[in-house]
Amino acid sequence: MAEQAAENVPARKRASQNVSGVRKAAILLMAVGEDLAKEILRALPEADVQRLTEELADLRGVTPQLSSDVLEEFWELLETQNFMVHGGLDYASRLLVETFGRERAEDLLLLVRRSQEAAQGNLAKLQRTDPQQLGKLLDAEHPQTIALVLAHLDPRKASMVLDNLSEDHKVVSIQRLAEMRQFSPEMAQKVAHILHRRLENVGDTARESYSGCKAVADLLNRLNAEESKKILETIEEQQPELALNIRNRMFTFEDLVTVPPATIREIVAGVDKRQLALALRGANEELRAQIFKAMSSRAVEMLKEDIEVLGPVRSREVTHAQQEILGLARRLEAEGKVVLKLETGDEMLA
Repeated sequence: MAEQAAENVPARKRASQNVSGVRKAAILLMAVGEDLAKEILRALPEADVQRLTEELADLRGVTPQLSSDVLEEFWELLETQNFMVHGGLDYASRLLVETFGRERAEDLLLLVRRSQEAAQGNLAKLQRTDPQQLGKLLDAEHPQTIALVLAHLDPRKASMVLDNLSEDHKVVSIQRLAEMRQFSPEMAQKVAHILHRRLENVGDTARESYSGCKAVADLLNRLNAEESKKILETIEEQQPELALNIRNRMFTFEDLVTVPPATIREIVAGVDKRQLALALRGANEELRAQIFKAMSSRAVEMLKEDIEVLGPVRSREVTHAQQEILGLARRLEAEGKVVLKLETGDEMLA
């Protein structure tokens, strides 16, 4: 009877009926308030945040009725998800039909099923998987598959997964990741579905660009120094240019802003003053201030004068000077005289 009665009640046409999904999401963010909206945005992928930000900027003429309808629709989807998780598809279907009528119930179930399939097919979901379990699972996969998965993890999680791979797979997967320039979203979805099923058993339409060397640099920065050195040396034997590109991204000239003052003083003491002036011509104000702080006031005045009298300089000269200083910094680090990178969660004590 309840089902029949629900089906006989004409559904009110919602103001949100012809509104796009991304606009509904933007309206929902506006409706829930700034504090909650910030928390939601923090949990979203960067591409989604960008789309939502653009939509929010264009949001005009949102009536109270439209906001109310979007909130109501969102609540219905949450309820549908809850019914499916706790009672299964049949239970959810029966309850939704009794509450909203057959047509609306089918629409809701379809939306939730699509959402669940997308979540299972998204490689970013692997971010929540235990790295030891994921590493052991990936060790049986092709290195290109491993590289694709590592590309979707943050550097900290990726380094933990890498620790659980065999030695052979560590090196070749890092090489594949460094050489990766683009990947097919369709292939990423296919890999994600396969891995998702295997994990369960054990317990934009365009091609997306990807900077492999930068990802490898971030990853190796988080491995212990010995492990990182061993992987880089193996790559260097086979592909010296690729190894150099990775090294150059592991610590940049601008990263000097993060090092302790004692390190800056040690580096400055060993650098030719004209070379330092050239390097600072291309540096931002924050880095300049950091270097000036590590020098005496007289030395700072002289360095500023050197920078001013340089006149026009070629960008490649600036880059060369910066690379020379980085080379010195790496040599000092190898000799144990300076610290360039602190471990995550570590700090320098006076």
